[in-house]
Amino acid sequence: MENNSKIDIQEFLNRDEKKDLLRLLTCGSVDDGKSTLIGRLMFDSKMIYEDQLAALERDSKRIGHAGEDIDYALLLDGLKAEREQGITIDVAYRYFSTNKRKFIIADTPGHEQYTRNMVTGASTANLAIVLVDATKGVITQTRRHTFLVSLLGIKHVVLAVNKMDLVDFSESRFHEICEEYKQFVSQLDIPDVQFIPLSALKGDNVVDASQKMAWYKGKCMLDFLETVHISSDRNFEDLRYPVQYVSRPDRDFRGFCAKVASGIIKKGDTVMVLPSRKTSTVTSIVTYDGELEQAFPPQSVTVTLAHEIDISRGEMLVHPDNLPHVERQFEAMLVWMDEKPMNPSTQFYIKHNTNTTKARFDTIRYKVDVNSLEKFDVTHLELNEIGRVVITTVKPLFFDAYKKNRNTGSFVLIDPVSHNTCAVGMILDKIHADGLPQRITDADKQKIDTGIGLISEQEYETRYRQKGSTIWITGLHGSGKNQLAYSLERQLFNQDAVIVLFDGSTVRSGLSKELDFSPVDRAENLRRVAEVCKVLNDQGIITICSFISADDTVRKQVATIIGEHRFTLVYMDADLSYCKQNKPELYKRIEQGTIDNLPGVDCNYDIPQQAHIVCKPQDIEDNVQKILVYITEKGYKK
Repeated sequence: MENNSKIDIQEFLNRDEKKDLLRLLTCGSVDDGKSTLIGRLMFDSKMIYEDQLAALERDSKRIGHAGEDIDYALLLDGLKAEREQGITIDVAYRYFSTNKRKFIIADTPGHEQYTRNMVTGASTANLAIVLVDATKGVITQTRRHTFLVSLLGIKHVVLAVNKMDLVDFSESRFHEICEEYKQFVSQLDIPDVQFIPLSALKGDNVVDASQKMAWYKGKCMLDFLETVHISSDRNFEDLRYPVQYVSRPDRDFRGFCAKVASGIIKKGDTVMVLPSRKTSTVTSIVTYDGELEQAFPPQSVTVTLAHEIDISRGEMLVHPDNLPHVERQFEAMLVWMDEKPMNPSTQFYIKHNTNTTKARFDTIRYKVDVNSLEKFDVTHLELNEIGRVVITTVKPLFFDAYKKNRNTGSFVLIDPVSHNTCAVGMILDKIHADGLPQRITDADKQKIDTGIGLISEQEYETRYRQKGSTIWITGLHGSGKNQLAYSLERQLFNQDAVIVLFDGSTVRSGLSKELDFSPVDRAENLRRVAEVCKVLNDQGIITICSFISADDTVRKQVATIIGEHRFTLVYMDADLSYCKQNKPELYKRIEQGTIDNLPGVDCNYDIPQQAHIVCKPQDIEDNVQKILVYITEKGYKK
């Protein structure tokens, strides 16, 4: 007897394991009865334990919103704010099963400000139940959620006309709502739409057919959910095997682990590796329970190949005669999910299957008003907004159109600073070269022809939080100007400034390598440095220059080249005796006659009379702070 019971239990578990899984979501306006419907399904299908039922009856009397009836919505509204307000805020997932099928239900919020929560719940769903209050009919939220369902590629929709008890189970009212919904849904790409009248609170047409709506000849909700055909929704034609991990448990085994995104992979198949386009043959398909002859979505398996090919995470196995797009540019519908508004100039991380790279926005074609389906020109997207964008990635992705393959047509964008998921996208198609947005206008071309860049001074200032400027430090050999320059560079770097430092030895070892130390060549050396500083300042970069620059006329020329409005002259005021003590070997060579043209000794050094900052060499830290205060007051550094 005991053995028979063990066999019965094992048979039951085996049958349960083989049941099909249906993922569905409920959506609709606030208080249309989404949570109540799911709670009723679970209650009437005997999926609630006795202690849960006792707690439900107790909570219904204390905080319920169903009068004397049991408030089935409390089974799903788990947050305190949800129970207090009688609304759904977060996505609630519930699992239950019947003799025919397993179900994972996502109860999604109805408020517009929780659009991103609804998108999250719908991303894996096979079917959507859109609830409509029979007393209100098709309203703005109904259209909004239907549009989102269509956008997310859900092929099966049930319009559940709820609260039929409040309209006396009127057949005419039901058909009126159905006709209005059909007119709207005909604009969208949803191949299978069904209509069911019900009362979630009373249980009519939820699990059992209602005697009060004898005019309705269709299936009740549970019967429909148990029998709706979804297996053909999966893409079994296009093999897409995005490698997630390379398994090397020993030197004799090299397997490529992944979840089959679409298609069927069989032992003996010829497969191509992207992006290398090398081919090989599948020698085995390994799982924890043993080897398989074939694998299909959504199975996770390990594949071994006949040839030693270098394959790593992010690469993909496909059939050679059925390739995805391998492109860097594509067009997509984007749902913005970050509290922080989109900054189109930011380079985001894009995660597509097991591939991660950087991406930028080429253009935002338009924003869709999810309530009216109108399109608007915008410069960025805000939280919960949906737009059509063109994206370019750093390295190619292997993708299909979302409509054809949800797994290889979807992606997420990740903020490079916070690492939060800031958007989800559905790829529409690749962009051909002639379809790429024109990024350079005729006015821009004119600027390029005259040597003017396409990035404005204000854009540089916003990006770097500084203004391009030059800090020019002058003084005798041994005055300490180099020490001041490098100390200043360190402090500015610590403040996240973008800086470039030039001094005499580094410039003369490259840029001015052929010049000597005659007055003429000294002037040419400084002219070259000034021209380079001007280019860098034009691009928003702060430059620090440490040069003797003995001639006052040459210093004025340098200021003119760079631009006097962004030129700061710092004079390191050290007398000759201090400099000789600081660099005795250099000055000894002058006395020995091995070098000449040393300013302050055998040629003139013009002491600056109008220096912006005068420093004494004894205290470098004070001098650095003096310069930092000055450039902050001038607005060069924020």
